Amino acid sequence: MNKQLLKKRALICGGSDGIGKATAIMMADMGCEVTLFARNSTKLQSTIEKLSKKESQKHNFLCADFDDSIALKKEITSYIKRLKNPFNILINNSGGPKGGPLIDAEEDEFRIAFERLLIANHIISKCLVPGMKEIGSGRIINVISTSVTQVLPGLGVSNTIRGSVAQWAKTLALELGEYNITVNNVLPGYTDTERLKSLGISKAKNTGSTIETVRENWEKNTSLKRIGNPEEVASIIAFLSSDSSSYVTGQNISVDGGRFGV
Repeated sequence: MNKQLLKKRALICGGSDGIGKATAIMMADMGCEVTLFARNSTKLQSTIEKLSKKESQKHNFLCADFDDSIALKKEITSYIKRLKNPFNILINNSGGPKGGPLIDAEEDEFRIAFERLLIANHIISKCLVPGMKEIGSGRIINVISTSVTQVLPGLGVSNTIRGSVAQWAKTLALELGEYNITVNNVLPGYTDTERLKSLGISKAKNTGSTIETVRENWEKNTSLKRIGNPEEVASIIAFLSSDSSSYVTGQNISVDGGRFGV
């Protein structure tokens, strides 16, 4: 077992599905003690049961809806106050907003996405950063999207808000560097998650195509000619969480199979 994260403590948001779940499993295998944070307690409990405890880790989970910033703040603040040891690592990760053309989006779609994708990140980071300063180091990794560098057709609200998350993170990296806290963004491309399957169904319906054709086109638009899996993204997140990444901060790191099309 790779022990790079032995005795580290991580809060992993969106840890009940997809990339967040794969990251939690991988980091626990590397010796990390994991606390999951999402809204579905049943899924969270299921994920907890899959996490390695070979290093006597005591994994845990928190439950809150990231669209409700008041409830989210109450939950994370209360939890941090009860902790004896600070977190070394924060993985900010949550589900994206619904798709559709930007011009058709309702104003509330932007507000909801902003709450979920940026305000939630900010609330949680503000709670964890003091502990990171106390121990003299920390890692904050934000799972965003390749839309940060190349907008994706049909994901107007997501493109808009995720761009602001990237700028928020780069600013945070500048401010926290002197405390040995790094902040980086991971930008997944086509990754085989429930979110991608949902987008595939929607695109097939809107274009009068089939899901199989949509996936084939996505695959063709990567250098590797395939869709990635959550574990491939998780491995980059795990690296950025480790001491080996100590001189990497303020970066947007694409994990997209060499995506070049739309």
